[in-house]
Amino acid sequence: MNTSTTATKVLAWCLHLLVIGLLALTVVRVVAGDAPDAGAVATVSAVLALTYAAGPLLPVVARSTRAAALWLVAVGVVWLVLMSLSAEGVWLAFPLYFVQLHLLPRRYGLVAVAVTAIGAVAGFALHQDTVTPAAVIGPTLGAAVAVAVVWGYQTLYRESEQRRMLIDELTATRADLAAAQHRAGVLQERERLAREIHDTLAQGLSSIQLLLRAAERALPDRTDAAADLVVQARTAAVDNLAEARRFVAALTPPALEGTTLADALDRLCATASARHGLDARFDLTGTPVPLPTAHEVALLRVAQSALANTVSHADATTVKITLSFLDDQVAVDIVDDGRGFDPSSVRPPGPDGDGFGLAAMRARILDLRGTFTLESEPGSGTALAARLPLPTIEVDP
Repeated sequence: MNTSTTATKVLAWCLHLLVIGLLALTVVRVVAGDAPDAGAVATVSAVLALTYAAGPLLPVVARSTRAAALWLVAVGVVWLVLMSLSAEGVWLAFPLYFVQLHLLPRRYGLVAVAVTAIGAVAGFALHQDTVTPAAVIGPTLGAAVAVAVVWGYQTLYRESEQRRMLIDELTATRADLAAAQHRAGVLQERERLAREIHDTLAQGLSSIQLLLRAAERALPDRTDAAADLVVQARTAAVDNLAEARRFVAALTPPALEGTTLADALDRLCATASARHGLDARFDLTGTPVPLPTAHEVALLRVAQSALANTVSHADATTVKITLSFLDDQVAVDIVDDGRGFDPSSVRPPGPDGDGFGLAAMRARILDLRGTFTLESEPGSGTALAARLPLPTIEVDP
């Protein structure tokens, strides 16, 4: 339940109990004082109590301003009759102020309070046969206090509702943000898996396909050569099975397990030379430094993807992979003497896998705040460079 709603109900019941208590006090004082109109005062007090009780019991009074106004008029008329019989009824003016201000719009509430204050002053003066300052100040001061309290409470209530609405909006915004972050995480993970599959399984399967095609061409005249190609294809299949298992276990690439990035690139060139008859060479420059796993994986995947493109599309005879440790960067350069291509003619990634390799390589490097450049033109080979910033090493003072 809303806290403000609970507080409002508690205050309303306190007000109802105050009215009933003041009516009972009026009857007791009149009866105890042996007033001649005691019976009439008791009767009118009972009628006033019943008339007042009809308000909380009738839901229409709380929903309709017109119904509330009619009910307040009825209560006010009976109260004025009580005031004409006994000056004790003046005390009921104070709770009536609160009821009027609560149920009526601000303008009409002020009018009702002013009329009630005038009735209280006039009724009290009627029984005293004179108008005294106390008779005027008492009801007037009570009306002013009631107006200040009710308007102050209404202001606090509005501010509380505004804060509640703001909190609800912030909660909804936080939920939307969490959902958006979840969707972004899902998309990022899909993109990562797509890059991994393209750079490993897809390239490995493409290599197996090329080896088996070469074996097919060697049969039946060159069975020894065909058998050697089949062995290489089976080795490639074993490597790709290891990659597939790595996806499930989310481990470091097998090529980097227990070795360095330089050794992994060297083995990559040796494997490409053995499998595809390509003169693939590796060169290391600079002083090697430890790299984060993410840097090593990204640079290895770029080299694998670039070398696979060279084998599949470049019709090259030589390719050189250079790993360079610079002052504040680590770089991998892949240069081949193939037929080259126009980079602007590369199609965007599609379901057939075309165009995805370059986009995946570039995305890998940019995700790590690096730079990726590609230079090529028909007949002039291709040069690809991927550079990543070296991590800052904190030195203890």
